[in-house]
Amino acid sequence: MMMTFDAPLVLYAAPVVALFVMGLGLWARSARVRHARAWSEELGRVAARTGRGGVVALGVTALLAVAALAGPRFGRRVVTTESKGLNMVIAVDISRSMLAEDVAPSRLGRAQREVRRLIQDLRGDRIGLLAFAGGSFVLSPLTVDDGALQLLVDGLAPDLASAGGTELARALDKGRQLLLAGPGVADRVLVVFSDGEAHDSLPGIVAAAERLRREGIHLVLVGAGGAEPVRIPLRDPSGVLIGYQEDLSGNQVLTARRDDILTAIWEAARGAMVPAQLGDQARAVRDLVDAFKRAPQATSTAAQDISRAWIPLLLAVGVLLAQTFTRRTAALAGIAFLLMAPTQAVGQGASSRADRAWRDSLFAAAADLYEEQVLANRGGDTAWLNLGTAALAIGDTARARPALTRAARSLDPELRFRALFNLGLMSLQLSDANPSNRQAHLAEARRRYREALLLRPRSEDAKWNYELAMRLTPPDDGDGQPPPPQNQGGEDGDRQPEGFPGLTREQAEQILNSMLAEERNTLEALNRRRGQPRDGRRRKNW
Repeated sequence: MMMTFDAPLVLYAAPVVALFVMGLGLWARSARVRHARAWSEELGRVAARTGRGGVVALGVTALLAVAALAGPRFGRRVVTTESKGLNMVIAVDISRSMLAEDVAPSRLGRAQREVRRLIQDLRGDRIGLLAFAGGSFVLSPLTVDDGALQLLVDGLAPDLASAGGTELARALDKGRQLLLAGPGVADRVLVVFSDGEAHDSLPGIVAAAERLRREGIHLVLVGAGGAEPVRIPLRDPSGVLIGYQEDLSGNQVLTARRDDILTAIWEAARGAMVPAQLGDQARAVRDLVDAFKRAPQATSTAAQDISRAWIPLLLAVGVLLAQTFTRRTAALAGIAFLLMAPTQAVGQGASSRADRAWRDSLFAAAADLYEEQVLANRGGDTAWLNLGTAALAIGDTARARPALTRAARSLDPELRFRALFNLGLMSLQLSDANPSNRQAHLAEARRRYREALLLRPRSEDAKWNYELAMRLTPPDDGDGQPPPPQNQGGEDGDRQPEGFPGLTREQAEQILNSMLAEERNTLEALNRRRGQPRDGRRRKNW
């Protein structure tokens, strides 16, 4: 167990302060003896015999008080909080029609803004995140980690989907499966943000909505976009307009909100509809789900390097009390000094301010304060992890990468796992923001999540993100990408696959089967884009 201090320089000053206080005590004692002798020699001898230990007591008290001001920290504490949570999955349409700018800043941009507010307002509920276009994929299972959900929402873009178009039936089925996989005590709610411009059959969508009703899942549809047809602008990463979406015949595409499809869905599911014209959609969804049943849940959080300033303060109080009960003079000055100390000992430097900034979603300020803590060599690996996570939240990869890499070398498995997880998340975001190095970033994300799974093989979040990195990676076409690891047959058929040490055989097979299925889907999508769809029709890609 290693002890750290918020202000090491203050600790170095403690002996100097103690000697100074003892010097003052000696001067005061000599003055008292001198004044006593002025009255009489006998009174002077009594004064000289008493109060010798008071000077030492004052010095020890000053030493302990200054040590408390230095902010000693050590140990770890797990805090469990009880709350009531709802099971909710938020599904967001990321097809290219959501890039239409008939609402500000765009249909997808507004949906992201409303989802972020919804996650913030429903803090404490179990929320999962689903994205869909021509296919549906899970970005996050049910979790109470609203910070991670906010980062995933920021990264939503049409390029995440390997197939264009909008398959609403698949999205409803995927949301239903994700909700049924979670705990069944609380009510289950599926919130879908979409413009309703579906490219699958209406009977299939209605059948999927009816399955939601039969399973007891509440559906809330949130409309996006306007009812008048508009073009779909295409912009480069810097936001410059480079053209408009065209169909396979070269004609510009017009898109509009399909209220007829949205109405058919929520009527079949007997759910609720939040109109696209409503100004505050997040509040409307929150008001709808407030009436649903919530289940008790316990959330545990671990805190590193707990403040222990109370220990030297308690010892200082003990010394003063002992002196007070034995003497009637010098201890009174020490008590006055000690009463002044807590006002300076409260608030142990940048750490508590940074935590408050993080809780208030002031991520830039939190990153700066965590950086101060790191530069002052306080907080250990936890400070590096906090700095990297805060920098990642504001998109500052220049600070996030070295901080998270440093935290990933921690001896604490929990810290190392979280650092590896965030490094993988950063690589996924960079793969979307930097298409020229997309494959390198995806390879880095896969590597980080494999390392994270070694530490926590049963982490559903790490499994989903690893699978997402595999989904975004195109099949090997000779560019040197390694194939996924295969199980060994024969006599060694029961051993764990090489690529997944630490996983059970069933878990490894599940991940591998998911990868292979997604590769098949990707190949089919590529064939459809080349004019070779499996059903003989030319598929829409917006």
